[in-house]
Amino acid sequence: MRTLLITGPGGSGRTTIAAATAHHAAAGGTRTLVLSADRTDTLGAALGVRTGANPTRVTPHLTAWRPDAAAGFRDDLAGFQDRAATVLDLLGASRLDPEEVTPLPGAEELTLLRALRDAALADGEDRHELLVVDLPPVPQALALLALPEELRRYLRRLLPPERQAARALRPMLGRLAGVPMPAEWLYETTARWDLELAAVEAVLADPDTAVRLVAEPGPAGADAVRDARLGLALRALPVESLVANRVLPETAADDGPLGRLVTQQHKALGEWGGTARPVAHLGHDPRGADDLTALAAPAVNPATSPVEWPVADRLAQDGVLVWRLPLPGAIRDDLDLVRRGDELVVAAGPFRRIVALPSVLRRCTVDGAALRDGELCVRFAPDPDLWPQARGTAAR
Repeated sequence: MRTLLITGPGGSGRTTIAAATAHHAAAGGTRTLVLSADRTDTLGAALGVRTGANPTRVTPHLTAWRPDAAAGFRDDLAGFQDRAATVLDLLGASRLDPEEVTPLPGAEELTLLRALRDAALADGEDRHELLVVDLPPVPQALALLALPEELRRYLRRLLPPERQAARALRPMLGRLAGVPMPAEWLYETTARWDLELAAVEAVLADPDTAVRLVAEPGPAGADAVRDARLGLALRALPVESLVANRVLPETAADDGPLGRLVTQQHKALGEWGGTARPVAHLGHDPRGADDLTALAAPAVNPATSPVEWPVADRLAQDGVLVWRLPLPGAIRDDLDLVRRGDELVVAAGPFRRIVALPSVLRRCTVDGAALRDGELCVRFAPDPDLWPQARGTAAR
């Protein structure tokens, strides 16, 4: 299944483009699901139908779904209270009633990730050929896409899976230490969360998953696109296309403010070159099938172009291995690298990611780094204490 994540600066019309993209694909016979987590039904306004917690059939090949974050949060909290009943009773804690529960910040993001996972793993009649996901604006979208990996890291650090092997010893250890040991339900809950997050990570890492950026051509849009490309590259997510939205026609040019806006748009389009796909301004907010057809959103590119971080073997020539990380738009002064055990902490501008080193690099030391043509090249020299004696070729 092809998964297309759509984001852009706030107010750029990304929800409308998500609806138009899904409508265009469904009109061509592709079984399509468009997914949104907006509290307000902006997706339904664009499609011309109401959307909500249950999937809504818009056309024979198009379904829209806006999962209910509040209901999901209440169900999760109720399940947690049931599993932690003994601990809550010992603490004298009062349980929360479902009626008094409101979603905490982040509930919408977790609900969207869960819906994304469920849609991607569906089978039978619920299986779709294309999944279009209306993400929040760029900063929130990048944080959302980083969430599964970061949460799994926290879970592994707080409750390492290897500790579960000693569960038979927990009662005795608890008596010896004089403190209660983590209950079985805590490890079971952690394992379940880890499995769910791993499934979301698998969807995001799938070669058939890509991002469509939406921005209005202009200085603000250009800055947002540049930052988005860098943040997505650090997450190894490919950009399928850039949609220049609400492009004014040439006939709108005059000596007034509208003419200056047209000039500004054309300048931005020139800077983006042929990479931007223009979508015309309709003169009103699009609503319904006719308007979505008139928008002429670009068709989804069926070809995949996964982002790769290859390791180049230069042992014979320079005595090093080179890890190549494509980071388009990165600035040398805004880059920072820190080796921590078997991980590399990479900071590029406002974005940061902790990545596991490929196995061949874990037996090496960092020998330097350089940024060339939007690609970060990190050099690794074999550690004599860990590297095999025959150093002519790298172990793969």
